[in-house]
Amino acid sequence: MAKSTLKPYSPFSELSELRDRLDRVFGDLFDDLTDGKRRTWRLSVDVIEEDDSYKVLADLPGFKPDDVKIEVADDVLTISGEHQESEEEKEKDYVRRERRFGSFSRSLALPQGVSADDIEATFENGVLEVSIPKPKAEQKTAKKVEIKSKAGS
Repeated sequence: MAKSTLKPYSPFSELSELRDRLDRVFGDLFDDLTDGKRRTWRLSVDVIEEDDSYKVLADLPGFKPDDVKIEVADDVLTISGEHQESEEEKEKDYVRRERRFGSFSRSLALPQGVSADDIEATFENGVLEVSIPKPKAEQKTAKKVEIKSKAGS
């Protein structure tokens, strides 16, 4: 006779399994603090090469141009920013408050020879576009080095 493997029915066991699955999907997405510091998210960018320049496009919905900072140092372009938003709705029977905040920083290596003074940025409808002119190609010519003999050789 075969041994029975039936388990008693528990209506909450499926909820526990669902919660475990959701925790795996979202990970620590909703944790606002990590090691006592504000959590950052990684800015996704598209880099497009054109004939005479590179374009960096970044979607920043809800951000304003004043929320974003662009710096160039040591051939590295850094786009960073912070955004805070607070909304409150008061009604006769309730008060609803929502707060959202986040910061980001993304650095990209630039080709040698890019002039920081020539980089331009625009911000429209939540999309940041950074235009980076390609460095001017210098004419590199081969130079012949003459070998001189030392006196007495």
